[in-house]
Amino acid sequence: MTDGFVIVGTGAVGCHVGGRLAAAGEKVVFVARPQMAEDLARHSLVVSDLDGWQAALAPADLTVVASPAEAAAALPSALVLLTTKGGATAAAAGDIGAAFAAGTPVLSLQNGVDNVGRIRAAAAALVPIAGMVPFNVVLSRQADGRRHAHRATSGVLTVEDHPATRAALPAFARAGLGLALSRDMVAVQWGKLLLNLNNPVNALSGLPLREELMDAGYRRVLAALIDEALGVMRKAGLTPARIGAAPPRLIPAILRLPTFAFARIAAGMLKIDPTARSSMQDDLAAGRTTEIDDLCGAVVRLAAAHGLPAPRNAAMTALVKQADGPQRWSGMALLERLRPG
Repeated sequence: MTDGFVIVGTGAVGCHVGGRLAAAGEKVVFVARPQMAEDLARHSLVVSDLDGWQAALAPADLTVVASPAEAAAALPSALVLLTTKGGATAAAAGDIGAAFAAGTPVLSLQNGVDNVGRIRAAAAALVPIAGMVPFNVVLSRQADGRRHAHRATSGVLTVEDHPATRAALPAFARAGLGLALSRDMVAVQWGKLLLNLNNPVNALSGLPLREELMDAGYRRVLAALIDEALGVMRKAGLTPARIGAAPPRLIPAILRLPTFAFARIAAGMLKIDPTARSSMQDDLAAGRTTEIDDLCGAVVRLAAAHGLPAPRNAAMTALVKQADGPQRWSGMALLERLRPG
């Protein structure tokens, strides 16, 4: 059992996971920035998924605070769920470490492979726990001011097998958020990172995820990025875990199939809500810093650590960093920019 949950990083994933836990009657404290805190306090939160489940939470159903210190005062013995972007991890972990007692478990539900290390470096007294979110969440603001966190793809949360996550299993099950426990989260996180290499492709396409994946040009771009990442991982002695239906080594070949064959073989991959898009696409449109350094950038850093090049992932990193506002690249134009030399 756990005494409750503190959500630090009340964005798409934080609102969905925290909202589902709150809807199931669990004690949840959201740490939110001013605009999000105002929206939740005045208009509240709707959580839903592509399977048809939905819950509307009234403001009275939510506890929203402005800082980890206030969260610790409200719920001192909690499992902290960290759902910020990777670039905000160190600062958030420092605030959590200053507010909560030594030994407080912090479950990282973030993209990338570096966040557990960042938590440990920023707040040595905390207990960082690795996690992986396989699904996409679309966060919108409705006309009436309510926030809506909609899970737009499928998948089961995978988390490090740890006493704190085992204690949380019943609460997550009641919330309809099954947890798969793993003793090799490094492999799980690198397996997820391979799939996340589509985030920048989707961001630069400007299209919904399903429409982008049905375009052979964009799939060839993604296949090129994954091929390069798999080669770097092999040289580094890393074996990515299977995330989804296909083994990692087969994903590039599946992506390169003609569209009619891809649609048939990858039917599970294409179970995507028509509204789904990567959060990176939203970040570019809003002029926010993206997670590209935690995705393609992680491949580039791994390659450099082993004296290897990763020109395609380096080129994609540069393209996203140079992007200014909404983008609409064609698949073939992206592929041309990723060609070495």
